[in-house]
Amino acid sequence: MKTTLHQSNSRGHANHGWLDTNHTFSFANYHNPERMHFGALRVLNDDFVEGGMGFGKHPHDNMEIISIPLSGDLEHKDSMGNTTVIKQNDVQIMSAGTGVQHSEYNKNKGEKVNFLQLWIYPKLKDIEPRYDQKTLDPSERINRLQQIVSPVETDLGVTINQDAWLHLGSLEEGFSTNYTIKQKGNGVYVFVIEGDVTINDQKLNKRDGFGIWEVDKFSILANTKAEVLLIEVPMI
Repeated sequence: MKTTLHQSNSRGHANHGWLDTNHTFSFANYHNPERMHFGALRVLNDDFVEGGMGFGKHPHDNMEIISIPLSGDLEHKDSMGNTTVIKQNDVQIMSAGTGVQHSEYNKNKGEKVNFLQLWIYPKLKDIEPRYDQKTLDPSERINRLQQIVSPVETDLGVTINQDAWLHLGSLEEGFSTNYTIKQKGNGVYVFVIEGDVTINDQKLNKRDGFGIWEVDKFSILANTKAEVLLIEVPMI
């Protein structure tokens, strides 16, 4: 078993006025050669965007881009013709493939929007760009790990062009469970959205990240009421 710990206060941070952001891995002006990626997980940004502000149209290619709103409403527009709003309990994915442009704005002027944005390296390159979003039932993750992303098209979340699985859990204090690796050789990056948890023997607090690999399964214990995101990816 191998592990890596990224405490919340060790993340890269930038405040641009309209955007207050924390970077788990190297991104933009934050560069840490020891934090370039975790396997196929390249970016995990924790973004707070002021009301009415956002990211203007910009390009991506050959990347799987996942947005998970934690609060507020985020408006998305892209060159595929999609204009949508995503909010808490939604998950969005954009397979950039051969190339796509998109913008993201806080839909509301009176409140911030907080969302997690993940970039995952694709399994197949230069595919036709694709967009999807789903609204999740939050009751399905109370003391359970709710699948929100997987490589196979199902009713459980959205589909990704990678051998990757994402799960959300809303765990009550004292709840414990095990997570079993879906594909041999994959690792899991655990991100604590709220609360305190223990992964095997490692205690984690709010916004801490913990990577674990070369293991078949691991234990999860909620030390307080907690929200967790599990990101299983190939260890490329």
